Amino acid sequence: GVFMYSHLQQKVRNAEALAQKYKQQQEALSAQLQVVYEHRSRLERSLQKERGEHKKTKEDFLVYKLEAQEALNKEKQDSMNRYGALSSQHKILKNQHEDVKKQLLDLQLQHNSLKLEHRKTLETHSQKYAQLQQEKDSEVTNLQDTVFKLREESKLLRKAHQEVHSQLLSAQ
Repeated sequence: GVFMYSHLQQKVRNAEALAQKYKQQQEALSAQLQVVYEHRSRLERSLQKERGEHKKTKEDFLVYKLEAQEALNKEKQDSMNRYGALSSQHKILKNQHEDVKKQLLDLQLQHNSLKLEHRKTLETHSQKYAQLQQEKDSEVTNLQDTVFKLREESKLLRKAHQEVHSQLLSAQ
């Protein structure tokens, strides 16, 4: 009975030592588990914080994207309006340019026509002038001849008058 008691007591001590060992392991595991839970809790809080920041960043990005899209659309609309205005102005200026070109051609034709007419008129006047100059020269020559003849005739009449006067004097 003592042997059995001693053997059982040995088994109980061994069991208590084993239980103590397991208790220590359990406490160590509990402590490790507590550290893991705390770490997990911190990680979850950090993850929640990151998710919140990500959500805020995503919302900010969407707001920024929307504003950028609106600004881009507004800029595009302004550019289209400016392009339309410039295109319209270009058409007007192009039409004006065509009109001015047409006027220039008309004026060049008119100038050429007037130049030709001026040349013809100048030639006609030159011919008339030459003819009038010739007629004048001819008339001057005729008048000079007439004056010469009249002087000759006057000389002859004076001579005849003097002879008649001399004859009268002689007759007296």
